[in-house]
Amino acid sequence: MGLQGTEWIRFLVGYTGLGVVLALVIVWVNPDLLGPLTPRVEITEDRTPEPAPARQDDAAETGPAPRQGPVSYADAVERAAPAVVNIFTVKQVTEQLVPPGFDDPLFRRFFGEPPPRERQRTETSLGSGVIVAEDGYVVTNHHVIDDADQIQVLLADGRQKAATVVGRDPETDLAVLRIEADRLPVITFARDERVRVGDVVLAIGNPFGVGQTVTQGIISATGRDQLGLSTFENFLQTDAAINPGNSGGALIDAEGRLVGINTAIFSGSGGSQGIGFAIPSGIAQAVMSDLIQYGRVVRGWLGVQAQRLTPALAESFGHPPETEGVAITHILPRGPADQAGLKAGDIIVQLGGERIRDVQDLLQVASEAAPGTEMEIAGYRDQEPFSTSVTLGERPDMQQPSRPGRR
Repeated sequence: MGLQGTEWIRFLVGYTGLGVVLALVIVWVNPDLLGPLTPRVEITEDRTPEPAPARQDDAAETGPAPRQGPVSYADAVERAAPAVVNIFTVKQVTEQLVPPGFDDPLFRRFFGEPPPRERQRTETSLGSGVIVAEDGYVVTNHHVIDDADQIQVLLADGRQKAATVVGRDPETDLAVLRIEADRLPVITFARDERVRVGDVVLAIGNPFGVGQTVTQGIISATGRDQLGLSTFENFLQTDAAINPGNSGGALIDAEGRLVGINTAIFSGSGGSQGIGFAIPSGIAQAVMSDLIQYGRVVRGWLGVQAQRLTPALAESFGHPPETEGVAITHILPRGPADQAGLKAGDIIVQLGGERIRDVQDLLQVASEAAPGTEMEIAGYRDQEPFSTSVTLGERPDMQQPSRPGRR
């Protein structure tokens, strides 16, 4: 009996020791098994450890950190929106009334022409504008206030003021108004050269007369021209929603600075389809300055009519089809070009050292120079190179009617 008890104790101790050894081996192989049972306590110093420097190869693989945009544009809107105003215009229109039936030529043949009758009708329209100076100057589109008899400006704080026209420039579709009011908020201008395709922009205006509204998009393109909206075209294109009533309102960047003046949309239905156009703030600032100072925009003027040199036209003049430039089609008598000896049929490829590829280039270079400026012209006459100098005159006032497609 005693022997059996001793053997049992040895059996128990042997297998217990074997279990302990196995447990130690398992823990040694996988020490994480003791994690929940033996929490690790670390003693740290009261300081923030410096991050380990990134390896050069890691930086090369990841590239520069992406810029993070704001979650909200409320701060930008809060800075800019008070300077955006609603514009209401009223004009009296005279209508010629035709009695029933007299619109038929056969009816008029037997009964003669009806006696003339007229009726006065009141037309109202709406748009937007931007306060650009504390003394009450407001920039808007020319087509917003064209032919208006009365102009009312509604400020963001609820005040309503009568406005007078300081000056207008149909060739850029801009106009400057003035209102008498104190404590006016003023918008800050952005710099044109900093505007890039892909920048976030916000359009602020009064679409459909519902009240001040903000829409968001990006700059889709810059330098848009040949749209048939105005003589001088250098539009910003944006997909921010622009609708009737937005004309003359502000296109701002994510910091609340004025990027452009909303002007037109490309639409088959009359509503926004994601293609809107705005006049860059730099052009608006230059036009505004001239209108305030002179009541008109002072531009250089060459006094010619021209057309772009197409491949077919270039070949007809005896030049290679890839020749770029403009062909003069008409010289205004006694104008600057006439006095400089230019002739119809001359091809201009440079003006003032600037390359001329189309009519817009020619207009832009000449108009940006002051009247009286002497500029060098280079081109071809009868297939031979020629150059001469011309003294620019002042571009005459070119009044144009408003065109469809504007907002």
